[in-house]
Amino acid sequence: MQYVDEFRDSRLIKKTIETIQQLADPTVHYRIMEVCGGHTFSIYRFGLHALIPSNVELIHGPGCPVCVLPMGRIDEGLRIAEDPKVILTAFGDMMRVPGQTGSPLVLKAKGRDIRMVYSPLDSLKLAKEHPKKEVVFFAIGFETTAPATALTLLKAQEWGIKNFSVFCNHVLILPAIRAILDSPDMRLDGFIGPGHVSTVIGCRPYAFVAQNYKKPIVISGFEPLDILESILRILRQLKEKKSEVENQYGRVVPWEGNRTALKLLERVFELRSYFEWRGLGFIAQSALKIKKEFSYWDAELRFGTQGITLTDPKAAQCGEVLKGVLKPYQCKLFGRSCNPEHPVGALMVSSEGACAAYFHHVYQKTEL
Repeated sequence: MQYVDEFRDSRLIKKTIETIQQLADPTVHYRIMEVCGGHTFSIYRFGLHALIPSNVELIHGPGCPVCVLPMGRIDEGLRIAEDPKVILTAFGDMMRVPGQTGSPLVLKAKGRDIRMVYSPLDSLKLAKEHPKKEVVFFAIGFETTAPATALTLLKAQEWGIKNFSVFCNHVLILPAIRAILDSPDMRLDGFIGPGHVSTVIGCRPYAFVAQNYKKPIVISGFEPLDILESILRILRQLKEKKSEVENQYGRVVPWEGNRTALKLLERVFELRSYFEWRGLGFIAQSALKIKKEFSYWDAELRFGTQGITLTDPKAAQCGEVLKGVLKPYQCKLFGRSCNPEHPVGALMVSSEGACAAYFHHVYQKTEL
């Protein structure tokens, strides 16, 4: 299969659903977590949750980097942007994420120089064009986007650009999966593994899920047939009492990962001792920080960030949705005071956020 149309072929989809129905034991309630927010979006967009048997429950995971960033880190980035000498740059999905004092877009409306970029290299270009300004890139994302940040830091060092720095918020997917598996209030039968992250880290690092926790995990693409086939593979493993790592997304994901990207990460970053995740708390060695060799371009050191810890608004239940304990519609604020126009939590902002995906593709259609 090479083309998108083949992964949306109604005949193949129908055949796959029939196989899923045959494999799913009607006396068993299956709980399968799609780790990646991109999968959550596709599941709701294409209505896949309504096509599979009702006893196969899909649980939303923490694979949306904007969603897992705690409010304190957002506020620290905004505090940096308060400096009139600073141009703060960020990806588009960060612009509306609320901190305690507002969002980057709100601060921009108040006159601060905050700009959306498509790449960290765009930020470095801005630094060259505005030598009298301090350009700070608000770096965010899993291993998927971290190599681009690493490359940009190497270029800043190579070109000797002194008015550029990175506020690093890159997190790692494997410690988050481990934290979920260790959570006493979470029962899962298998995982739909993240496709984008796996293009960088490959499939081998997920072995602990299958070997230590005895859970099948299938790395999946994002088209309807990709996700349905991954569910089928998980159910087949469960029926055969197996727990293995499978690569459904082989057309994109190499088993050993992207060695060039991994070398970039190793060259520029090291592990933080701890990092705070929204909904999951502090997780050991779950995020990256800039190595000492590149400390000149580390915004945390340059601007003296303080490690602010804040809790989400009490009524918002972002943490429970992120961990899969609640569905988006079960949050007390969902569709009421929290909606895409006026988001209270980050899950309603990002295109990969479970709440935004459910709101756009299920809730609104139901209301209509």
